[in-house]
Amino acid sequence: MPWILKTEPSEYSFADLEREKITRWDGVRNYQARNNLRSMKTGDPCLIYESVGPKKIVGSARVSQEAYPDPKDPSWLCVDIALGSRFPNTVSLDFLKSDPVLSQISLVKQSRLSVCPITQGVYQSIVHVCQLSSL
Repeated sequence: MPWILKTEPSEYSFADLEREKITRWDGVRNYQARNNLRSMKTGDPCLIYESVGPKKIVGSARVSQEAYPDPKDPSWLCVDIALGSRFPNTVSLDFLKSDPVLSQISLVKQSRLSVCPITQGVYQSIVHVCQLSSL
């Protein structure tokens, strides 16, 4: 199942993931997002969404380690993700909101949810748009 992972670039940016190649996706403190982390499987594709400044999907990653206790607080979970690629173009939140199908995803409907499941079709649509033009 594909996922969208939200991050604040001042805390951890896609550029940080590019430099590190693999990272622990931790610090999630929302019960629904924790349940989503628990559902992630090794190899699941992820889109990385930067949620501060220009709000946009900037690149991809893959789950490299399924959920385990967050070392900062073992009552919560984290996963490891590995770098995919930076997209040649980004997809803005405004574009997602303007599309009849994409406007229904949890990233748009539940703006505070930091780990959002999406369908394979939505994943492919977003990746396709990222290959076309900057939106």
